[in-house]
Amino acid sequence: MEQKELTKKAIALLKQLISTPSFSKEEDKTANLIKAWFTSFSIPFTRENNNVYAKNKHWDNSKPTLLLNSHHDTVKPNKAYTRDPFLAEVIDGKLYGLGSNDAGGCLVSLLATFSHYYAEENLNHNILMVASAEEENAGVNSLRGLLPSLPKIDVAIVGEPTLLNLAIAEKGLLVFDAVIKGTPSHAAHPNNDNSIYNTIEVLEWFKNYKFEKSSEALGDVKMTVTQINAGSQHNVVPAQVELVIDVRVNDCYSNKEIADILKAEAPCFLQERSLRLNSSKINKDHPLVQSGIALGRETYGSPTLSDQAALTCQSLKLGPGDSTRSHSADEYIYIHEIEEGIDLYIKILKGFLQ
Repeated sequence: MEQKELTKKAIALLKQLISTPSFSKEEDKTANLIKAWFTSFSIPFTRENNNVYAKNKHWDNSKPTLLLNSHHDTVKPNKAYTRDPFLAEVIDGKLYGLGSNDAGGCLVSLLATFSHYYAEENLNHNILMVASAEEENAGVNSLRGLLPSLPKIDVAIVGEPTLLNLAIAEKGLLVFDAVIKGTPSHAAHPNNDNSIYNTIEVLEWFKNYKFEKSSEALGDVKMTVTQINAGSQHNVVPAQVELVIDVRVNDCYSNKEIADILKAEAPCFLQERSLRLNSSKINKDHPLVQSGIALGRETYGSPTLSDQAALTCQSLKLGPGDSTRSHSADEYIYIHEIEEGIDLYIKILKGFLQ
């Protein structure tokens, strides 16, 4: 099928996806649409929960595997929407609708690209296409939950809106719960161990702390106190103050390393919620990246989290659309961005696979 016709079909699929609610854990109907796409191209596929995946026709277990992945779940529309979030409508070149930008445009572009290469012979990598669920809530039936069922993956392209530039690194995420203790008392009595006053020094410590290693692509680790909770009534000094700390981790550290450093040095009790959302990266000299650079694309580090956090292999984040539109009211993607996205994916893989 010619690329022009393939692109037309991809845009039609995106309109169907927009018109079909697919909140995280509720993607069964959009999974059916993706199954119908594969069926229309006579491509065998597997469905596990609401994840749908397929292998290229000439799969060879002796070859390394390239994963193409994007997700078909969405967040719920926010209250600022002025349009019907499920109305897929093109106005002035913009295709409006919930999930159009994050990450429907990327998903249909990757499906088109996979279909383009599906029957190609003599590729140097196998191609595994995964349309995944529960990305937005990092659910148990997301890509992370699917990985044990998949073949070994050697390198990946994760489809997220990057303005078609090459995100060669992505920050990881750690969330800590902190506790600062003191002596509870009546507010009328002297107390030199007031937990709220004790928190002042702790807050200053978090505000001023700097991690040693800075990343070329992602810059410094960013640590921010985002929540504070204490006290029950005006005349009682509480026994403790609770904080929540958000840490965005660069590719110089694993989440465990960050946790070990902070738990050893912080002037309060700390407990991490999870270590699983690690930073991601791919070497700038990797052939996949070099293929994109040769086509004039720029490299950068992404501050936002994606399904890359589930992968242990090198991975590249790349796709049509603009990350700043994600989760916004009246979400949209330009039609020309999808057209350019499919063209770029196909050309990058041509430089990489052949």
